[in-house]
Amino acid sequence: MTPTFSPKRDISARWHDLHGAGDWAGLLDPLDPALRAEILKYGEFASATYDAFDFDPLSEFCGSCRYNRHKMLHELGLAAKHGYTTATRYIYAMSHVDVPNWLARTSTTWSRDSNWMGYVAVSDDIESRRIGRRDIVVAWRGTVAPSEWFSDLKAKLVRVNDAVRVVKVQEGFLSVYKSKAEHTRYNKSSASEQVIEELIKLVRTYREKGEEEISITITGHSLGGALSLLTAYEGALSLLTAYEAASLIPDVYISVISFGAPRVGNLAFREKMKELGVKVLRVEVEEDIVRNLPGIVMNTVLKKLSITKRLNWIYRHVGKQLKLHVSSSPYLKKESDMVGSHNLEVYLHLVDGFVSRGAKYRWNARRDLALVNKNSDMLIPELKIPQFWYHMPYKGLVRNRYGRWVKPGREPEDIPSPFSSELSCREPILELVEC
Repeated sequence: MTPTFSPKRDISARWHDLHGAGDWAGLLDPLDPALRAEILKYGEFASATYDAFDFDPLSEFCGSCRYNRHKMLHELGLAAKHGYTTATRYIYAMSHVDVPNWLARTSTTWSRDSNWMGYVAVSDDIESRRIGRRDIVVAWRGTVAPSEWFSDLKAKLVRVNDAVRVVKVQEGFLSVYKSKAEHTRYNKSSASEQVIEELIKLVRTYREKGEEEISITITGHSLGGALSLLTAYEGALSLLTAYEAASLIPDVYISVISFGAPRVGNLAFREKMKELGVKVLRVEVEEDIVRNLPGIVMNTVLKKLSITKRLNWIYRHVGKQLKLHVSSSPYLKKESDMVGSHNLEVYLHLVDGFVSRGAKYRWNARRDLALVNKNSDMLIPELKIPQFWYHMPYKGLVRNRYGRWVKPGREPEDIPSPFSSELSCREPILELVEC
């Protein structure tokens, strides 16, 4: 019967170290309390991409965000909690939400080609003073749609632009990140182009206001963790190019905090990320198999033969690792559950309780235990928390003025639109069959 979060600390004098300036030396084991709070904050930004995502195949807006970008963080309670009040941009990618054949997407649905994949947000003035800089956060959604799992499983390494090294990344991740098509409404530009354009615009805006300390923190879970690395890589290169052209020094600190992320690229990719100064903290659960994908078989065999050190054609992880164990929590089931151990809320629960290797789950952990079972069945039965309890009331149905249960329309401002000008002129969707 205690609050679900601790009072906020002023980290303005420490933020560089908390975001990897010293490669987190001495901060991970034991886990620094201020770093724990930072990890949980960005984990909740990643979690918001699931909570706000409309994945109902019966919804006219399946594949979109349920809220417009001005209210999403408020609706999910993160604006008041963390001080990032508005998403400055939504990110869309051409990965398809699969729906039943009898409900295939048509020209009447909001989009036949694109899914909402995440957002960009900025810390407000009060939060910026607390954390010591203006922070631009990019949060990527993880895998939900079956076709996105197919992208995850493609194991081919393909080359990305690099003048010096043969930098290669996983084909499926790059496809989600880079795909675009002129006939689409939301992906005439790729997810890559959308996010990089927004980052350059925001950095330039705050530089022109005289702000010297600016950071870009990229976060995501699962597929979102992979997209976070691609964003950090391309963002660092793009900012350097943009500022070289303007004869300015970028001095923008870029870090990644990922959860359950798979491997993304080869040795050259890892070395290039290090050269660019991008700091990466991978939060991983030992029982989660996704962290070893792709290339799990080849990497395991070559590692046993001790010949992986300089090979450039196998997958490599990037950055530092914070490894957690399901067995460390007295509240989680101990039997194997590969899907459950990959769940983001399980990750956040374990971060909240982690003290150090071999230590017990901390007695004063604050995060609400019930959140673990939002989308899993990982809590022990003694807690009496229902499994998979996070649903919209009445599974999204509402009663209209005639007493009939119907699918509701959205408020005009929450209807997906690639053009902000459409928000004021779209008519609300009519209720179904008023008879």
